[in-house]
Amino acid sequence: MEHGTGLLQGILLLLVMSVGAVAAFRVFKLPPILGYLLVGVMTGEYALSWLPVDHSIEFLGEVGVVFLLFAIGLEFSVKQFLAMKTTVLGLGGLQVLLSTLAGFGILYYFGVSWEGAIIAAGAMALSSTAIVIKQLSDQGEMRSQHGQLALAILLFQDIAVVPFLIIIPLLGDASGGEINSMTLSVEMIFNIFTLAGMLLAAHYVLRPLFHYVSNARSVELFNITVLLVALTSAWITQTLGMSLALGAFLAGMLLSETEYKHQIEAEIRPFRDILMGLFFITVGTKLNLGILPELWLPILLLVLGLTFGKGILIALLARLFAADNGASLRTGMVLAQGGEFGFALLTLALGNSLLSTNEVQSVLAAIIISMVLSPLIIRYNDLFSRKLFSDSYLKQRYKAAHDFSLEVKEVEGHVIICGYRRIGQSLARFLLEQGIPYIALDLDPTIVKKAWEAGDKVYYADASRPEILIAAGLYRARMVVITVADIESASKMTEAARRKKDDIPILVRTRDDRCMGKLEALGASIVLPETLEASVMITERVLLQLGLPSAEVREVTKRVRDEGYKSLKTYFHGESNAENRTLDESFLHTVMLQAGDPAVGQRLVDLKLEQHGYKLKSVRRGNIRGDAPEPKMILQQDDTLVLESKDKKFTQAEKILLGGERKEAAVK
Repeated sequence: MEHGTGLLQGILLLLVMSVGAVAAFRVFKLPPILGYLLVGVMTGEYALSWLPVDHSIEFLGEVGVVFLLFAIGLEFSVKQFLAMKTTVLGLGGLQVLLSTLAGFGILYYFGVSWEGAIIAAGAMALSSTAIVIKQLSDQGEMRSQHGQLALAILLFQDIAVVPFLIIIPLLGDASGGEINSMTLSVEMIFNIFTLAGMLLAAHYVLRPLFHYVSNARSVELFNITVLLVALTSAWITQTLGMSLALGAFLAGMLLSETEYKHQIEAEIRPFRDILMGLFFITVGTKLNLGILPELWLPILLLVLGLTFGKGILIALLARLFAADNGASLRTGMVLAQGGEFGFALLTLALGNSLLSTNEVQSVLAAIIISMVLSPLIIRYNDLFSRKLFSDSYLKQRYKAAHDFSLEVKEVEGHVIICGYRRIGQSLARFLLEQGIPYIALDLDPTIVKKAWEAGDKVYYADASRPEILIAAGLYRARMVVITVADIESASKMTEAARRKKDDIPILVRTRDDRCMGKLEALGASIVLPETLEASVMITERVLLQLGLPSAEVREVTKRVRDEGYKSLKTYFHGESNAENRTLDESFLHTVMLQAGDPAVGQRLVDLKLEQHGYKLKSVRRGNIRGDAPEPKMILQQDDTLVLESKDKKFTQAEKILLGGERKEAAVK
């Protein structure tokens, strides 16, 4: 009982501290991973020693690694891998190989055992997928050349974790003198064939299993099955002498190719986020701040190796793969840090006695410091590139724009389509039917290649760059249409187009109507929010099907669009979506008057609801509903009032209308 109480107290303590740390780090726009690491450092045995000493929290952290690898496996796409195979295998493979060899040589020179040096070097060769993807997405750079190169390298790094997970237990046995090199090779080959057998068996078992489970239409059964598959796969690999994380990764990778991928991601997210947080906390507990001053020199050298050495190596490799100087340097800067997989490898290496405590402390501290510095480095990667390659970088950018402009110089009165996915291609076909010229821009080389071969006027170009828009004939164009789904990219494109031509119509599509105000402030002439526009289109179809005159229907829908969908932003919110509302959205609330309520017998104007931030949308009396009632209207018993407010709570309104004694009887 005492063991359970201690574990519960430890978890509650970590949750409380994690909430505060993650919230604080979000204020400074830093990754939450760093908040978890800080909590671990503070509560670990080397600091406040607030956690249970029976390593029960560490076990939960190991389960967190299982879910981390399972989630990464789900995100692994064979199709994406094949589409980028040259860059992934070439650039990514060289990066991991050379980084590992360089790290191995340095660590081995300073006295680390060859087994430990391999794992520590491999850990430092990996970068933080979580930090890089989030930071680049926030900056709207995921679709840029350096963003795509970084994505390809990260994809290979995810794959490279697998062989490390296989060899760590084997190296642990070898270092302990249990097996010789021949036995080691045989066991590794056996493990590879075993994994291949697991993959083959799962290929024929998992899809039928989830077909059966989904037919039961039970969310509980689905969730239990997902947990069963992930943990069973992890248990099998551990039983075979490999790691828990390896089995979880394989299970996720297999499920990523099924039609249940997105549902599985949604269901495991709560488990994954909480347990991953506990894992990063357990990593932080292993950091001994007391001995770090003694290790300051190796830590400093490792940090320099991660941020400068690794960054320069990646930049040189990217340059070999035909990236220009600026994009190469930006790719190196983006990936110049350690990553969360490095923590997982170090944890396994320490558990298998491949690294000493001091060695782990040095590498662990270096990875954490590099991750702390990483958001700042990524944020200013463009500025550094401009400063360092001021001539060649800008020359290359404007040369590409100039070459592009020569190809399209004859096009006039056209529409510039930024983003050539499904919506962009559909729009292009309609424009073509009407004889309206267009130029489409996209950064997906596969789409550009296929569309170009089909005769479409689409070019590989970054529409967020002003010089590209000018080269595409911005000054001669009739309109700019931005169809990309990523809001940051859409914002950059909108701002760039408006800054260069202040009178051109700019239409922007967005999935999230919360972004309407931001896009309009940046210069968008028309913002089409998919959710609200879908409501208008459904309403239009329904009214026409009901036999209303088409002119009247068009008038209704035109009014809604002209007012910026204002009437559609005011609706009754459920608990699940209340926190996701837009800044210009309002809540609706109903209140029914009964005999004896203060508002009965009073005029609306005398209640002064507007002064408290409430607007009376309508009054229903019997079966008659009146919108925008007259201020002099006298309220009666059984009237139902529909109130509108920016605030979710209508406490003050209920107090005015119902009085304090009957406030709880209001219609919720």
